[in-house]
Formats: sequence, C-alpha cells, structure tokens
Amino acid sequence: MIAYHRAQHAFELVALLHRREHVVEAQEQLVDLFRGCLVEAAAEGWARGDVPPEELAAFCVRVLDAAADMASVGAVHRLVSVALDGIRSRA
Repeated sequence: MIAYHRAQHAFELVALLHRREHVVEAQEQLVDLFRGCLVEAAAEGWARGDVPPEELAAFCVRVLDAAADMASVGAVHRLVSVALDGIRSRA
C-alpha cells in the first residue's frame, strides 16, 4: 500500500504543477519517475504486471498532459482516480 499512496501523491502533485511548456524538457525525467514507482508497485503486487512499466509510465505522462486542460482541482482528482484504476493490478 505504500507504493499506492506514493503513486497517488506523485500523480496529484505532478498533475497540479504540470505546465505544457515543461513537458518536452521534463518528459524523460517524468517517465523515469513513474517507471521507478511502477516497478516498485508491481513488485508489491499493486500495479499491473501485464504491461511493461515503460508503457504505463508513458501513459502516466499522457495523463499529466490531460491534467493541464482540467478546469478544476476536482477534475484533476477524478482524472488521477481513473488513471490509478488503469494501472492498478487486476489480481
């Protein structure tokens, strides 16, 4: 559960601070951040193991891009919830 809470907080923090102009410069760092969290979460059985962590990390970065267009903090929280459902283990 520790990885779940870390991933949730990382998602929310990065999504709220995200700005489109920084994506190009920071994309590799974000992918690496998410990949590391996802590898740890998969090892704990929280994240999906049927999708390579690099693909899930890229998905997370795309979610950040979508978060930039959200009209409210509530919308960002809902987007994060949907994204977490998508990466959560099915087991």
